[in-house]
Amino acid sequence: MAEASEGQGRAFRRRVFYIPGYDPFHPRRYRELYRKEGAAQAALSGYALTLKPKRARGPYGWRVEALIDGKTAEVDVEVLVWSDIVKGSMGGGIAQTYWQLLQTAWTYLASGALVRLMRLRKGPVIAALYPVALLLVQLAVAAFAGWIVWQAVAWAMPGLDGRGLIVHAVLALVAATAALRGFRRLDNRLMAYYLMHDYAFSARWGGANPPALEARMVDFRQTIATALTAEWDEVLVVGHSSGAHLAVSILADLVRQGLPDGHPTLSFLSLGHVVPMVSFLPRADRLRADLHFLSARDEITWVDVTAPGDG
Repeated sequence: MAEASEGQGRAFRRRVFYIPGYDPFHPRRYRELYRKEGAAQAALSGYALTLKPKRARGPYGWRVEALIDGKTAEVDVEVLVWSDIVKGSMGGGIAQTYWQLLQTAWTYLASGALVRLMRLRKGPVIAALYPVALLLVQLAVAAFAGWIVWQAVAWAMPGLDGRGLIVHAVLALVAATAALRGFRRLDNRLMAYYLMHDYAFSARWGGANPPALEARMVDFRQTIATALTAEWDEVLVVGHSSGAHLAVSILADLVRQGLPDGHPTLSFLSLGHVVPMVSFLPRADRLRADLHFLSARDEITWVDVTAPGDG
C-alpha cells in the first residue's frame, strides 16, 4: 500500500474503488471495519496508518495516510454502492425464502451448474451447499418440534377428535413456526437466509445481471474512467465476494472502450470471489466473455486473494 514513486520524494498517490459483495449495509460499515482492522494490521506489521475525511469527489469513502518502511502513501477510498439493489431483493419472510431455495436448487441442478461446481475444489462446493443444507436442517428441527408437541398433546389428552384435533394441529404448527422464527433471528450468525438470498439473486436471472444492476455498473465504470484522467499513481479496483464478478465486467467494458493516454496504473484486486457460483449459470454469457477477455489483457494487473477458509 505504500510503494513510493521512483526518484520522487512525494507520497505515492492511489485511488481505490471498493465494490462490496451482496451486502445490504450502509457504506459507513466498511469505513468502520477498515478503521478497526487497518489499525490492527498496522500494529501487527509495524507501520503507521491514519484515516481522514476523503478529498476526492464521491459520496462515500475515506482517506488513508500511511508510512511503511520509510515510504509514504496517500489513498482515497470510495465505496461503489449497490446495497439499495440488494435490499430490494431481500424482502420476504420464511416461507418465501424456502420457495427461493427450491427455485435456486432447481436452477443449479437443471442447468448442470452444481455438477460443474463439484468438479472444483471443496471451497466453492461448501459455499454452494451450506445455506441449502442449513435451511433444510432448520426445517427438519422445526418439524421435529411440531411432532414433539403433537405427541405431548396426544399423551396428555387422548381420544381427541373434531375441534380437539384442529387445536392439536394448530399447537404443533405453532411450535414448528416458533422454531423457524428462532433460527431466523439467529441468522446474523448462521448466515443461511442471507446466503440463500444471495444465490437466489443470481439464479433468478440465470447468471445475467438484472437491468437495475447493469445500469449501476455503467455508473461505476464512468466513475473509474474519470479517475483514470486524474493525477494518481495508481487506480485500484477492489471487488469482494459478489463484487468481484461485477468488477470483472466493469473493468472489461472499461478496457474495451479504451483507456486514456498516460493513464495511471490500473489494478484489480479480487477478494474471496464467488465467480464460479455465477459463471456456471446458463445465462452468464456476459460474465464468461468478460472473464475470457480480461484475463488476456496487459492493460491491467489482476491479483486474486482467496483463502481456503472463504468457502
